[in-house]
Order: sequence, then structure tokens, then C-alpha cells
Amino acid sequence: MSASSDSAVPDVVRSNNTAIQPAENGTAISGGPHLSNFHLSNFSAEVANSWLLPDGVVDVLFEDAQKQEVLRHKLTQQLITHGYQLVCPPMIEYTESLLSQASEDLKRQTFKIIDQLTGRLMGVRADITPQILRIDAHWGGEGIARYCYAGDVIHTLPSGLFGSRTPLQLGAEIFGCASLSADIELIDVLFTMINDLNMSAALHIDLGHVAIFKRLATLAKLPDTDTKQLMHLYANKNLPELKRVCEALPMGDDFYALARFGHDMSLLLAKLSATAQQDSAIATAVDELQRLKTHLQQRWQCEVSIDITELSGYHYHTGIIFNGYINSETQPLVRGGRFDGMQSHNEQPRDATGFSLDVSRLLAHTQLDAPKIVVVNHADMSHADAAKTTALYEQVQTLRQQGYRVVMPLNQQDCPAGLTHRLSVLDGQWQLQTV
Repeated sequence: MSASSDSAVPDVVRSNNTAIQPAENGTAISGGPHLSNFHLSNFSAEVANSWLLPDGVVDVLFEDAQKQEVLRHKLTQQLITHGYQLVCPPMIEYTESLLSQASEDLKRQTFKIIDQLTGRLMGVRADITPQILRIDAHWGGEGIARYCYAGDVIHTLPSGLFGSRTPLQLGAEIFGCASLSADIELIDVLFTMINDLNMSAALHIDLGHVAIFKRLATLAKLPDTDTKQLMHLYANKNLPELKRVCEALPMGDDFYALARFGHDMSLLLAKLSATAQQDSAIATAVDELQRLKTHLQQRWQCEVSIDITELSGYHYHTGIIFNGYINSETQPLVRGGRFDGMQSHNEQPRDATGFSLDVSRLLAHTQLDAPKIVVVNHADMSHADAAKTTALYEQVQTLRQQGYRVVMPLNQQDCPAGLTHRLSVLDGQWQLQTV
């Protein structure tokens, strides 16, 4: 901010149409015995306010910043070793491509800006998955393609009460495979990644399948208004009101059964009408849920729950969906499921499945190895001859390659916090000593 700018002058200085004029000796003339101190404190408060970050936006500093980079590297390397190709889409795109397949929720979460070069509307990405759809449409071909990514996204609103508006999103997608084996592979990769972190928390998986509700709505020929009302009641877990509404709907008992018995597939099938029980799409969806639950319990010994009425991604997802929770947190760490990709050469959708997570949510559940911090003895370094200086540089390079953090001090007082070792000259040689 320029010191000559009128906006740099606090409002209190301009109040009462009283200007502070410089005296002939160059000092300011105050309007009273305490006015100058008042102006100073008010100006300091304004400067402090200008340093505040928006709600849902935080600095990631020091150990957390290093931890975040370590996590990003570890997780992406795990995905790469499983055959996923790393891609890094841009932070901004024209809205025609960024939001062409987006849900209304995603559109509301996306900041829009004007391109100063062309005057066209651009969006700052709120989710990387739509960008992966664009990449696959151009580069994926006809066969199976695997992608992984890690990058910052920006939301207009936080998710949840204390949610971040600037999460570091990491994810993986598989395109070109309609089989449940693709969903199983993704979940296996997810658990491999999480288990490799030695987290101090367990991952609980909540499964759903939007195809069951969609198929029932089609069989009952529900209008959009009734579909939206049911989804609202499902989200609020309002069983009494749901039962009242379902009494007036075609196949209403089936829609009520989804909420009442949708946690147990065998029980749900028994409670559904004959029309629903005999429908092949519903039978396939139920079978997929049972198989995936069994796989998770047997392979990863994790807690698994099923909620057929979890329809938060109803307009985007097409089949299996899953959310991963850690401990008792109310917001999921991982979101994933089936969706439709696109093909550039025709109008047919391309089968796809994937997951994404916020890396910053892992910071509180993981720990770095204790750092080994070394400082070179300043006096020894200052008085070292050419031979000792060369030996010092070689040893410092070796220590850094071994994972030590080595500080070569700028003066006698330059000493890092958390010091664990000191590099000094003993018996004519540079030697590492534990502090």
C-alpha cells in the first residue's frame, strides 16, 4: 500500500473534517494531548486486520507444511507404483470446459473470474475430477486408463462448520471399466495408501448405491418434485414425515423401505415389492454392495456400513458410492464412486470410477520422524583453512543426503530451534556431536 494513498489514512484521521498538517519543523501537529496515540493505535489495528485471512482459509506452516508435502509425495508415489498416471491440470479454465458436466453444487462452489486477455468467463477449480474427464476425453482412448493427481482447489463456501475452503485434493480415477473390479481396485489402493502412513486412526467405510433409488424413481414414474422431496427427507432422516409422504406415492412402501431397511441388503430385498425384487438393475446393485462389503471386511478388516439413502451425489454419481471416515469426524475424509466420463468422438458416456481426499485432513493423524538438526560451529567454520572448508562442504552434503537438516550459521547467534547435533572441529577433523 502506498503511503501517499488516501486509502492508507485511517478513517479516524479524516473524521470531523480535520486534517493533520505537518508543522514547519516536519513533525505532525496533534489535535489534542491523546490524539496522536489514538491515531497510532487505530492505524495498527487496521494493519492487523488487513493481515487476517478469510474464513476457511489458513496458513500451513513449518512442521505441518513439511508434513503436507511428505504426505503428498508418499501418496502420489503409491498411486504411480499401482499404475496410475500423474496429471497436473491448471488451476483455472474457461467455464465452458470446467463446468460443462458439473452439478449445481459444484457450480456454486466455483469462483468465476474474467480473463483479461479475452474477456471470457473462467472458473477457479473447486474440484479436479471434471478436469480429469476432459483429459481422458482427449487422451484416454478406448481402453482402460488410470489417472492420479494432487493439487489445490478453492471453494466459495467451506464444507461443514469448520471446513477448509482451500483443500489440497488428491485422488485417483479409472476410466473404461464397468466392472465392480475397478471399484475394488480403487478401494484396495486407498487402504494401501492409508495403511502405509501408520495413521493413529482407523478408516470406516460407508457404502451406498444411487442406482437403486434412481431405478425405483423410474419404475414409479416420479416427477422431479417428488424425487427432490424424498431426497430431502432421506438427508434429514425424518422417518415419520417420510412415511406420511410415501403413503401418497406410487411404490411408496419401497421408498420407505430404503430408509427403514437400507442398511441390510438381505432384509431390504425381503421388504421390497415384487416389482422391485424382480428388477435386474436393483438386483445387480444389491449384489454389488454385498460383494464390496464382504471384500472390505475380509481383505481389510475395516468397519463397513451401508446407507442406501446417501444421495448427496445423486445428480453426478451413477452407481456405487463410498465415503471414508476417520474416528468420529462428521465430514468424510474420502469421497468416491461411479460416474460417467465422456468421449470426444461420440455422445456415449465412458464408464468411470474414482475417489478424492483432502490431504490436509491427514495432518492431525500422522507424525513425521523426529528431525535431526545440525548446526556447524561458527567459530570453527570462520577460522577454517581452505582444506578444512572443502572437507566441511563435503561432510555437510553427505549429512543432508542422509536426511539431516544442516544449518551453516551466518553469525554466532544463528542457531536453529530444536537443535540435536553440532558439527565441530575435534582433533583436526570435522566431527558430529549429539547436543
